[in-house]
Amino acid sequence: MSSSSLPGVDASASPPTAKRSVGDLARAAVSGWLGTALEFMDFQLYSLAAALVFSQIFFAGGDAAMAVVLAMATYGVGYVARPVGAFFFARIGDKIGRKQVLFYTILLMGAATTLIGVLPTYEQVGILAPILLVILRLAQGFGAGAEISGAGVMLAEYAPDNRRGIVASLVALGTNCGTLFASGIWAILLAVMMESDVIAWGWRIPFIGSAVIMLFALWVRFNLKESPVFEERTDVVDGKALSRAELKKVATETNDIRTLESLERKPLKAVLVSFFLRFGQAGNSGIVQTYLISFITITLAVSKEVGPEVVIVSSLLGFVTIPVVGWLGDRFGRRRMYIVMSALSLVLIVPTLLLINSREVGWIFVGYALIHNISVLGLASMENISIPEIFGARNRYTLTAVVREIAAIIATGIGPVIAAAWVAAATGSIVPIMVLMGVFTASALVAALVAPEWTGRDLTDPRAAM
Repeated sequence: MSSSSLPGVDASASPPTAKRSVGDLARAAVSGWLGTALEFMDFQLYSLAAALVFSQIFFAGGDAAMAVVLAMATYGVGYVARPVGAFFFARIGDKIGRKQVLFYTILLMGAATTLIGVLPTYEQVGILAPILLVILRLAQGFGAGAEISGAGVMLAEYAPDNRRGIVASLVALGTNCGTLFASGIWAILLAVMMESDVIAWGWRIPFIGSAVIMLFALWVRFNLKESPVFEERTDVVDGKALSRAELKKVATETNDIRTLESLERKPLKAVLVSFFLRFGQAGNSGIVQTYLISFITITLAVSKEVGPEVVIVSSLLGFVTIPVVGWLGDRFGRRRMYIVMSALSLVLIVPTLLLINSREVGWIFVGYALIHNISVLGLASMENISIPEIFGARNRYTLTAVVREIAAIIATGIGPVIAAAWVAAATGSIVPIMVLMGVFTASALVAALVAPEWTGRDLTDPRAAM
């Protein structure tokens, strides 16, 4: 087959190098940070609203206890939609580019959150109210499924080779910003308004107000240039990826060894390593950020104010931890840093949880901040660049998004549930939490140990790193 058999394809030419300025990189970084911040703000706004007021607003027609269960169930609905959205949007992103997809994911995610703020209540429209709420939660999760993965991929493909870790760490910083912002808004509402006013109309303010951040993020992404790595891919012609059959013909004709190898070799090891790196971090996140707060408040019977306060303090410390770990990954290699951080986490699990188990407020802050920053935030900083870096150029977005979402759902779904049941069976012992965190952390450690170093590899390479 001649090179002219595929319109627009010159089999003898290499794609031109896509130049990006410092300003372009800055816009990409702000775009990734804003999208992730909005995603986590949206979910945190909803989780707090579900816990505080939604049982009375959208599920008020039946038993009060069942209303709380239903309100929390709608929170989980958003997570069910995430892997579906990840697969749908990420495949499009690998086919036509990251920019368009990231514009639509943040629009869908942000619009769904804003519309929650104008929904009618159960008292006004009856059963239609919770139905509309579930629909918007599905839309929110559908968009969010490809958001954080897309932001990580975009920053990985924008950043200079030796600065990928610290640049991509902005995605992890966005999680802190969104969580703190949402928590702060709710804290202010509850402090300045009467509870009856919050239930009547005040709860709408943070949801409607989130539209401001969405509009700014949309403006930033509208003016964002496409990923330079996507434009430099050998299989991208006129802004669209060739089909597998078309690519194989061109690669065979031009003896493109890298592409032929990528088409013949399944990236099974890359998928498994990425899955367990994510599984370890997500599992620790579910235990530390979700269950451990409940353990402190209910099992240890510490004052209710302590749980939220330790999360805020530890998250603020994360603004130092996350970029520092990202920089260290650039300096010493991400595989090596995964091994160091996971091993350090294993060593710290028992002493930090014993500090928390002491019931002494000061030691609770110290123990929580250490284990949260090392086992959760530190690993998240490396994860956001490592998984995109491990996969090949052609399916990077799809594999990154699907692996991240499936691993997270399994880990965060089973972790807190097993912890709660095991602690109850052990009459309040903290040992089950230690064991579970040990299992999650060990999974990330083993994955890093069996993997070759992937830091700084050529991201236009269609082959996976392993």
